[in-house]
Amino acid sequence: MTEHALRAVVTAGTGGIGLETALGLARQGWYVTLVARDPVRGEAAVARVDEAAGRRAGRFVRADLSSVAETRRLGERLAGEGGLNLLVNNVGGMWTERRQSPEGIEASIALNHLSPYVLTEALADSLAAAAPSRIVNVTSSAIAAAQNVFDEAEPPGPHYGLAATGRAKLAHLAHSMELAERLAPRGISVLAADPGAAATDNAAQMTIDILPPALRPHWEEIRKGVSAPVTSAAKGPLAAATDPALEGRTGLVVGPDGTVDDTLKAFVTPELTEAVRGWTARLMATASRSS
Repeated sequence: MTEHALRAVVTAGTGGIGLETALGLARQGWYVTLVARDPVRGEAAVARVDEAAGRRAGRFVRADLSSVAETRRLGERLAGEGGLNLLVNNVGGMWTERRQSPEGIEASIALNHLSPYVLTEALADSLAAAAPSRIVNVTSSAIAAAQNVFDEAEPPGPHYGLAATGRAKLAHLAHSMELAERLAPRGISVLAADPGAAATDNAAQMTIDILPPALRPHWEEIRKGVSAPVTSAAKGPLAAATDPALEGRTGLVVGPDGTVDDTLKAFVTPELTEAVRGWTARLMATASRSS
């Protein structure tokens, strides 16, 4: 890394949208830390980042971001390295069957909400030290399928992957808008980015059972949507991370075409934000007891 290179952290950065975002950043002169679980994929991703930049531009740091405790340790490690210009919370997941995190929390909640929540809190001082800086939280149109009830960790009834991920993304979008207001005085912009549908490894594992029954007539349309190239899906996150027109702006959603599109913000209300705040605190208490 050169002395004056801008520093970015991209979670789930060894494949899919995360890797494409990292490649785009590297081409623009950034030094990128890729966070994921698999060292083999990590080494391959770093090689691609270096090749794209024509210089040493990346490194891999291993962490299981489904674990609150491990995410916190990662944050402490990265915070010890000094100022940070950009955090891209790209990690997420959607599965047909219900899964659990190491702390016993439903996995889509852990990856799509708690992981970026914990990592961002750990790195807030580092981002402030390098201000003006940005946080980009990757969101999803799956929000439209969410049950916006946050009385319990999980809503009652059967588990459907799209609805579960949509609920976790909705919670994190509400948190992101609140975070934007809180961090603005410290010179940190918080932006959400909707990459749209794309042919990621995660999307390739989806079956019709991931959909609530009311959405199953649209299965073929949804399958067609997730056949889009992953390269195009990085346009939104990259614009949120680097577009000079967004400098100093915060609390916005950037759409798949790379322009501001606040459609998803219509799902966020003050009542929802308050409910998510309490729900998150309860989940974090559960995770702490299980660590």
